[in-house]
Order: sequence, then structure tokens, then C-alpha cells
Amino acid sequence: MGEGFKALADPTRRRILELLRGSDLTAGELAEHFDMSKPSLSHHLATLKSAGLVRDERHGQNIVYSLNTTVMQDLIGWFMGFADNGDDGDE
Repeated sequence: MGEGFKALADPTRRRILELLRGSDLTAGELAEHFDMSKPSLSHHLATLKSAGLVRDERHGQNIVYSLNTTVMQDLIGWFMGFADNGDDGDE
């Protein structure tokens, strides 16, 4: 789970996830939203994929990226459980 949080620590990767929340996109479509080199974007996508947050699937000449919602739900559930356990009502 730590790899997922590490991946989420970067604002560029969070923005990629936000874009993928709307629809599946190719690397080229994602690149239109960023002012960075293609290798840099590829590195961010590889980090997200390695953390299990993003899936990729070849569609002809293109690779289409999508959210892995199962892992996202696991991370959110863990975080919400952590937040709930941290609130002991002593304020």
C-alpha cells in the first residue's frame, strides 16, 4: 500500500488520476494536459502502473490508460479507516 501513497505524493500523478477519472486516455491525450517531455510523462505513468493505480491496454497502435478503481478503493478505505481510528474525540 505504501507504493500507492508514494505514487499519490506527486501532484502530476494526482492530476493524471483526475484526468483518467473522466475517461480512459492514451499517453498522447494525457500529454496534451502537461508541459513536460514524453519520457517524463512515461515515468509518471510507469510509477502509477507499478503502484497498481493505473492499467494499460493496447488498442491497435495506441496504449490506453485507465484507473484501477479496485486499488483506488482499497487506498481510500485504508485512509478513511486510519482517519477514523485517529479521531478519539478528545478535542
